[in-house]
Amino acid sequence: MATSPPSPRQSAKQHLDLVQRGRKKPSPLGTATFVGLRLLDIPLQYALLSPSYDLGRRLLSVLHITPIPVLSPSLLITGIPALDGLGAGGAVLVAMAAGSSLKQILWVTYLSAEEFPPRAAVTLGLFNALFNSVNSLLFLAAATTSLRSLPTIVLPSSGRSSRGMGALPLSVAVGAALYATGLALETASEWQRRTFKARPENADKVCKVGLWRWARHINYFGYSLWSGAYAMAASGWIGGLAVGFLVGRDLGTRAVDELDEYCGGRYGEQWAQFKREVPYRIVPGFY
Repeated sequence: MATSPPSPRQSAKQHLDLVQRGRKKPSPLGTATFVGLRLLDIPLQYALLSPSYDLGRRLLSVLHITPIPVLSPSLLITGIPALDGLGAGGAVLVAMAAGSSLKQILWVTYLSAEEFPPRAAVTLGLFNALFNSVNSLLFLAAATTSLRSLPTIVLPSSGRSSRGMGALPLSVAVGAALYATGLALETASEWQRRTFKARPENADKVCKVGLWRWARHINYFGYSLWSGAYAMAASGWIGGLAVGFLVGRDLGTRAVDELDEYCGGRYGEQWAQFKREVPYRIVPGFY
């Protein structure tokens, strides 16, 4: 199927976009850089949240921000001191940092075929580390921590009877559930698109199978969902809703508009038909 050449505006955008859309080629240096940065983020978040390293509280003290007290005894009882010292909330945030890192490593090494230069790898790697670090600091700051969020739920205390031992903010539990849902949605949709595009007969076709029948950019909904859920687990209901809304609004307007222009130029009437068949941008049945 013949495709129309990119417009001058599209060509200019290709130089600005971090992901080089339509330029499919291996990027070993960019991939290795991004993988390294995402892996390093996991011990960074652990160092920020762990009372053993206390990096987060020390940073807050430098900024003259009051941190939460060290939680003792721990609500989390796994028998692994490195995890138990984090408490349930801190352990959830470290798990979220690890999950997002591993998902993005899967994306850059398998799910995406576009060129990914080192400049893009450094920019996206540092942005994600900054996003996670801000969430960790919000969790540790007394004024913004989700540990002050209401209501709370009671968890088994494994025989310990310390006051408050079994209380966990509902926002942390809901955030963890929404995070898992969003990450699964983003990963599954991108996996379906990768499988669809891997077939030679589909190279010049719009992917409209599986989850892509729900919304034209369903992966953006998954990303918005888990990003907001991450913030919810760190800073409570308001922080989570605000981040989810802002990320979704940005992706649903700026990013979708850019992709619409690119896909309209590449797929022509196919893309116009897809937009008629699937009217929702990112949120199925709503937007």
